[in-house]
Amino acid sequence: MTDPTDRTGTTGRTAAPGALRLDNSTKLLARGRLVDATLSEKDYVIERDRLVDGAYPVYGERARGARVWDADGNEYLDYILAYGTIILGHADPAVTEAALREIEEGFSITLRKRTQIELAERLVQVIPGAERVFLLKTGSDATSAAVRLSRAFTGRDRVVRWGYNGWHDWAAQRPGGIPDTVRTQVDTFRYNDLDSLREVFRRHPGEVACLLLMPFELDAPEPGFLQGAVDLAHEHGALAAFDEMRSGFRVALGGAQELFGVRADLATFSKAMANGWAVSALTGRADVMAMVGRTHISSTFYSNTVAMAAALATMDRLADGTLLERVRALGTRLQEGLAGLARAHGVPARVRGVPQMPFLTFDHPEPGRSRVLQDAFFTETTRRGVLLHPTHHWFVCAATTDADLDHTLAACDAAFRVAAEAA
Repeated sequence: MTDPTDRTGTTGRTAAPGALRLDNSTKLLARGRLVDATLSEKDYVIERDRLVDGAYPVYGERARGARVWDADGNEYLDYILAYGTIILGHADPAVTEAALREIEEGFSITLRKRTQIELAERLVQVIPGAERVFLLKTGSDATSAAVRLSRAFTGRDRVVRWGYNGWHDWAAQRPGGIPDTVRTQVDTFRYNDLDSLREVFRRHPGEVACLLLMPFELDAPEPGFLQGAVDLAHEHGALAAFDEMRSGFRVALGGAQELFGVRADLATFSKAMANGWAVSALTGRADVMAMVGRTHISSTFYSNTVAMAAALATMDRLADGTLLERVRALGTRLQEGLAGLARAHGVPARVRGVPQMPFLTFDHPEPGRSRVLQDAFFTETTRRGVLLHPTHHWFVCAATTDADLDHTLAACDAAFRVAAEAA
């Protein structure tokens, strides 16, 4: 990677880290706000979705391996990785080759293709508890299908959920456009707190169709929590479903169920499953999956096999565990390095998350000061060619090298220094 302190105009960079040019991103954003509804409103999906205003790129031109280039030619080590869809690295050659081969053969041909069976067979082989598979396109498709089948199987309506589970009515984070009759059928609870989950079941005896939760987000599950949650669901006649959009094919080939030794009735996958190509899967017990014959879930594009071929190629690359172990080791080194740097600079920052999905929280007792620390830190890392998200946990990919980690930690060292001065 080019030394960020030696930037030249040939790539859109200027001479110093403090002079990051984002002219093209700014112009494109202005154009987009006139026609793109997702750019017209603040925080379209998550808080600070546009990161630190004026300090982050908005539009990119290309990506390869662990790097992304923005519309102004600036190069970054990418730890956002399309919000976790990339596990091998951007534009992995083996995955691209498999997708192109499928495109050349025809991928929407009226009839089903062998690729669909092969992917379903592979998922049954690697996902704990998977007896049947339903292939869809997006994460929201899969989690909503899990809820639909759970309701059909149990004859109940209520859903208990935790984490980010998609945008459909039962899971949307904001209430606009969602009937009260839908929202009142959904409950949540405190993560790593079985008593709070037990209380939800106690308040709604015989009503809960399923418990659907991300196995973890910023914090790892405490010993016994996941199994305890599954046991509580079963005790009350409900199904347990894991939303493994982020954890699947990242923390282990069989996801969090494999990593933590627990089995849910249903599990949903997407993101890293196909290294960025749009495909998702609902997997689970055969008797529950049989409910597809008693309800209606369909799309013209569910049978599109390009992303299925990409998923098979991704799984081939991950199969022996070597790359996933590399991702874990890189993430561990990043977390340990960040913790050491925060201590050395006396910055109130806490490293969180599992190694494959690390994050950094600023914990100043005054919330306004935490925001100052956060903005100063992430503005500096971006200037130094490291793309990190200030409010969403990060991801590590197999294309990241030890030299990339060296550069990342050096950039973070400088960023902690700037944050300490800002505080």
